[in-house]
Amino acid sequence: MKRIALFGSTGSIGRSTFDVVEAYPELFRVDAISGHRNLHLLKAQAEKYRPKWVIVSDDQSARLIQREIPSSCEICVGREGFNRVASHESIDIVVSAIVGVAGLECALTTVRNGKRLALANKESLVAAGALVKETAKQNQAEIVPVDSEHSAIFQALQAGKRTELERVILTASGGPFLRWRDEDLKNVSLQDALKHPTWNMGAKITIDSATLMNKALEIIEARWLFDLAEGELVVMIHPQSVVHSMVEFRDGAVLAQWSPPDMRLPIQYALTYPERLGGGPTRRSDWRQAWALEFLPPDDSPRFDALRLGFEVAWRGGSAGVALNAANEVAVQAFVEGRIRFDQIVPFVRKTVEEHAFLPSPTLEEILAIDREIRARGVALKPMPPEGRTKWCARSVRKPFKRE
Repeated sequence: MKRIALFGSTGSIGRSTFDVVEAYPELFRVDAISGHRNLHLLKAQAEKYRPKWVIVSDDQSARLIQREIPSSCEICVGREGFNRVASHESIDIVVSAIVGVAGLECALTTVRNGKRLALANKESLVAAGALVKETAKQNQAEIVPVDSEHSAIFQALQAGKRTELERVILTASGGPFLRWRDEDLKNVSLQDALKHPTWNMGAKITIDSATLMNKALEIIEARWLFDLAEGELVVMIHPQSVVHSMVEFRDGAVLAQWSPPDMRLPIQYALTYPERLGGGPTRRSDWRQAWALEFLPPDDSPRFDALRLGFEVAWRGGSAGVALNAANEVAVQAFVEGRIRFDQIVPFVRKTVEEHAFLPSPTLEEILAIDREIRARGVALKPMPPEGRTKWCARSVRKPFKRE
């Protein structure tokens, strides 16, 4: 039986992971769970699954749930709790489903201890891809992606050697505004941005999908996860979201991973790899219906600015990734709070990335310091003037990063 630490158990990935674990009770047991704001659900999970550890964000949360969970559960708090559990000898697999850069340190602890990291927290590789991958290599740790697109690439790559790879084709749904006119994006409401056409996700990821910043993060993640070079990665817009990504080999063969949009499949594969098991909770394709699929190349319109920025940051490396991630979280929060418009999110992120003090090989401490500094500046973020969007969008095409 594999013992699992499920970090982010109250989120959508965490809840889907429990569906998979319940389908294979003889194979998996969740020994640690964690939650941030949804303490009510965390208490319910503790009561139902009786994990050894329950991790919360702060001492106040610990006091709130201490008496309401089974006495057999040990309360742990914050980064110390995450690192303690991730390094414990009894844990075999860490499912990292924490949102944001908060998942970075426990991801590093996991791979430093040679464990399998089932990675749903893309920010770990966006902010510190070189550091995480090198640490995993040194300690012979496995990183198996949980993101549907990266899982698709990971699965398709099993059909050939890495040396035979020509390119990776990362698919994107295009979000809810794919058919909108550029000039209408300034009028996007929060309710509009939260209506994803195919996926049911948390608010932050749904807004990222609407701006396509989620795909920018995935571009950077794929660059590090699969050791891709410039030219080995392209993006195609695929609104139906059943082909989760593709791999093209040097002989021209293209292998695609197809499945209904259901996160339980990549989660299950990350837990059972290299085996595939039947009888799980995942949805199946209906082969009695007709399928019409679209694959559209992104054009040079402002709606795809996030993709261009993602490629620039992916190939530059260094501290550019953590700057992008922090700036995006700041901008999304400002949009949610009504301080900036939807169409100002990506320009703000680009401006922040271009103006931060770039470091080519940052340490963990430097990465976290950059993250804190950008977030601190973002607290005072004021609405941008309307002309800012036009100027910054022009810069996104004309002024890529200078190469060091």
